[in-house]
Amino acid sequence: MDNLPDRPNPHAHLRASDSDRDKVVEVLRDALMTGRLTQDEHGERLEQTLQARTLGELEPITQDLALPGQAFRPAAAAQPSTGVVPIEEPANPEDSFDTVVGIFGGGERKGRWRVKRRTNALCVFGGYDLDMRDAIFEGREVTVYAFAVFGGVDITVPEGVEVRTQGVGIFGGFAGRGSKEPDPTAPVVVLKGLALFGGVSAQTAKPKKH
Repeated sequence: MDNLPDRPNPHAHLRASDSDRDKVVEVLRDALMTGRLTQDEHGERLEQTLQARTLGELEPITQDLALPGQAFRPAAAAQPSTGVVPIEEPANPEDSFDTVVGIFGGGERKGRWRVKRRTNALCVFGGYDLDMRDAIFEGREVTVYAFAVFGGVDITVPEGVEVRTQGVGIFGGFAGRGSKEPDPTAPVVVLKGLALFGGVSAQTAKPKKH
């Protein structure tokens, strides 16, 4: 009985949701914190997670990190965030969504605001500043979809936060720079989108002195 081959997952063909990918990200972060993955291995598997489209593509990523059939229950997610950057999981992750707009004008978010799991930032002939230094993150990984057309989106993240840039600049700039040594307990900010005759940038800043 023990030598029987594993049964194929009947749900492998189903599309993976953001929540499914978040669970895998938490498992990988827990494995990094406990030394089961190196920094390079963690980065490689995180990239695979972000690119996964089905449950079948997600499953092998953590196959050697959890017992077969065991639900995702990483130690870091089972406890309140104790890191320098506060993380508070929302009651309903599907509702963790926000949109900011700067058209022929400007706007900003700063202070003690909540960074949703997904934020759309649209700037046309205008600009928007997202200052996350004192913010509360609603996920261990948050995504900002930034679209700047003859405008700009500037993001400031706390020290220790990793920034992953996956956007494109056309006659403009699209760049992100997180901490050189990311804190494994801190969130990851994924920056996607397009800068057309404009600019999108993310940079790390030390916490404000009060």
